[in-house]
Amino acid sequence: MTAGDTGGLRVLVVDDEQPALDELGFLLRADDRVGEVITCRSATDGLRTLRETDVDAVFLDVQMPGLSGLELAEVLGRFKQPPPVVFVTAHEQHAVDAFDLHAVDYVLKPVRAERLAEAVRRVVSGSDRRPAPDDAQIPVERAGVTRFVDRGDITHVEAQGDYARLHTDGGESYLVRIPLSTLEEEWRPAGFWRIHRSLLVALAHVDEVRTDGGRCTVVVRGVELPVARRHTRELRDVLVRRARGLA
Repeated sequence: MTAGDTGGLRVLVVDDEQPALDELGFLLRADDRVGEVITCRSATDGLRTLRETDVDAVFLDVQMPGLSGLELAEVLGRFKQPPPVVFVTAHEQHAVDAFDLHAVDYVLKPVRAERLAEAVRRVVSGSDRRPAPDDAQIPVERAGVTRFVDRGDITHVEAQGDYARLHTDGGESYLVRIPLSTLEEEWRPAGFWRIHRSLLVALAHVDEVRTDGGRCTVVVRGVELPVARRHTRELRDVLVRRARGLA
């Protein structure tokens, strides 16, 4: 935290509607963890402020004239040390896009004080501790509700065009707008392995490797999945190394 050691968080609030800006500023100033609130009526003004002032977090509306909140968050993601972003909006349909941009939280209007307090807690917690790979939570949408799935609960991932379907240990599945190739690159350090052009598997959830007539499959929590011939040897090697504590 840049200001946390000198009297609380310094936060920037960006919203083009003055009543919403005033209300959010009032609620944040009432939080003991917040020391200073800076407000801007546009994303462009917010960006200018951020280039001149260090802040501990940015609370952003999504839909604004000119530069939108999502576009501003994308710009902030290129900063050497991007500030945590909390989206505060009346539009729930942008949640997945927001978390794709690594937002800390997504708060719906009308804002409740206790819900905003939770967002501040996440900002503070994120400042104090960088999550380890196994701590990652994946935002997923179902029937207009955003849930957070622990990556450690995901057994395998199935490609569906430009989307991916996440299968969990509890038997549930969720569709996310992320290509399988992207997940393969980002999740490989967390133990997800490509076994087929359309499948990633979590090594920690592999119970068996079966071979029958040259055909290889793996069993993941009771589900048998095909392993492409070109991935078979590499998969066996990594599972052996993992069992011996070498991977």
